[in-house]
Amino acid sequence: MISVEEALVRLLAPLEALPAEQVSISDAVGRVLAEDVAARRTQPPFAVSAMDGYAVRAADVAKVPADLRIVAEIPAGAGFSGIIDRGEAARIFTGAPLPEGADTIVIQEDTTREGDIVRVVEGPPLGRYVRRAGLDFSEGEVLLHAKRRLTPRDIGLAAAMNRPWLFVHRRPMVGILSTGDEVVMPGEPIGPHQIVSSNALALAAFVTACGGTPVGLGNAPDDADALRRFAAGARGVDLLVSTGGVSVGEHDLVREVLSEDGLKIDFWEIAMRPGKPLMSGSYRGTPMIGLPGNPVSTLVCSLLFLKPAMERLAGLPDNPDPLITARLGRDLRQNDRRQDYLRSRLARNADGALEVTPFEVQDSSMMRPLATSDCLVIRPPHAPAAPAGSMVSIIMFPGGAWPL
Repeated sequence: MISVEEALVRLLAPLEALPAEQVSISDAVGRVLAEDVAARRTQPPFAVSAMDGYAVRAADVAKVPADLRIVAEIPAGAGFSGIIDRGEAARIFTGAPLPEGADTIVIQEDTTREGDIVRVVEGPPLGRYVRRAGLDFSEGEVLLHAKRRLTPRDIGLAAAMNRPWLFVHRRPMVGILSTGDEVVMPGEPIGPHQIVSSNALALAAFVTACGGTPVGLGNAPDDADALRRFAAGARGVDLLVSTGGVSVGEHDLVREVLSEDGLKIDFWEIAMRPGKPLMSGSYRGTPMIGLPGNPVSTLVCSLLFLKPAMERLAGLPDNPDPLITARLGRDLRQNDRRQDYLRSRLARNADGALEVTPFEVQDSSMMRPLATSDCLVIRPPHAPAAPAGSMVSIIMFPGGAWPL
């Protein structure tokens, strides 16, 4: 068995970012930039008013009250071709361009108006409520950088930069192959010795949540020829993920059968719990991860290995999520030689400290504790017994659930 850290390094080593494609900014959220993006315009392109009020010369309102003659009205999207001269003002609205000659905005609350005369009763300093040209950014500035996953805020910025199209890395296409005679899909007739499959659907949801495109290859029965036929459907995907069939039982066929059909295995056992029988390699040139069959093992291993693999393919830099610490809410016994990942609930105590409480039962077939967990407590190999109140490292489920 190899360590979790070594397994991740070896799994990621052969993976490279997928090629770039051009997409509309309306379709770019969640995608990873393949190049730096520079502004095509200055924002704002000219000085504008930040408030509704009157554009004036600061010198004319240095002493108040001051009466000024209104010579123009400037809404947003319009302008004034004249010049604001001594003793003059222009009625102006938020976002409208500042007229030549004016250098300050008096907000309307500090004025009274009669006809074309405005009386300023509170004089602002020079430049008040004026957004200068280029206050946000200037043409040619690089504002979005390659290897960044685009957020809705980034989309708004790209639009303001006048960039309707962006070059992003292609979404990873992940083939999902489940195995086993004992599983049926939800809603199908269930035999006396069968169970409802959750792995394939959970994995597809996980891939989608991580920004990839799941490609369902179906559930292969425990038959060598059938397994080969189902696996052949992986042609063209960027990553093949199987679930089940990688252990040492007589019916765990994935390693044995696919090894005769082009599967090259790097490793297949990790010193961890849950998820010891995890396999990494390539199948006919396609990177492959063989996940365990137990539902909890499948999803825990997906968080630890599949997510980083997809991030590498999507073009993100290697930047593992930082570990945080929390106070144990109950005693834990000494750990054995495998690194343990305990499903746990997280709460904040009255003193503001985070307290984490692992579930008493950590059986890898139980989905309910996983679904109600907030995080995983990490127990290193041979960790000594830890009493309640000890500090432990935890991995948060992003967004309080699975990756978003």
